Amino acid sequence: MFREMTRDDFVAFWPTFSKVIEGQETYAFDPNMTLEQSFDVWCNLPLKTFVYVKDREILGSFYIKANAAGPSRHICNCGYMVPERARGKGIARLMCEYSQQIAIELGFEAMQFNSVVSTNTIAVALWKSLGFEIVGTIPRAYNHSRLGYVDSFVMYKGLVGE
Repeated sequence: MFREMTRDDFVAFWPTFSKVIEGQETYAFDPNMTLEQSFDVWCNLPLKTFVYVKDREILGSFYIKANAAGPSRHICNCGYMVPERARGKGIARLMCEYSQQIAIELGFEAMQFNSVVSTNTIAVALWKSLGFEIVGTIPRAYNHSRLGYVDSFVMYKGLVGE
């Protein structure tokens, strides 16, 4: 079940969030962000933030926001996180599919991922399977904690009228 994320939900999700950003393998967030700073980035700045809950356990979260303002406000951006224990169970796919429905309901016409770390092959394959295309590569855009500088991809999918 999807529902909008509450502050209590974020506190419960914090161990997952902090582990992901501290790992420095997929998100370009400061690995030293506090819970308050992280809540602001994940829940306050985006237009909406959701959790996926099953059997009263948070198995994932995503945000949706405009990718830019003014003439580019018709394209949205999303970020997704799944706890390690819930990976490989189709939750990221469910969240991405749901986020596309929400995006259309909110009036967005396309979705763009600005920085998909190239070494995150599972995510790249998933987004491609859901119709996203790599429309650009940013060389050495991400300083991976184990691999050093790696490329990032810009991925895009039209949602309506294409």
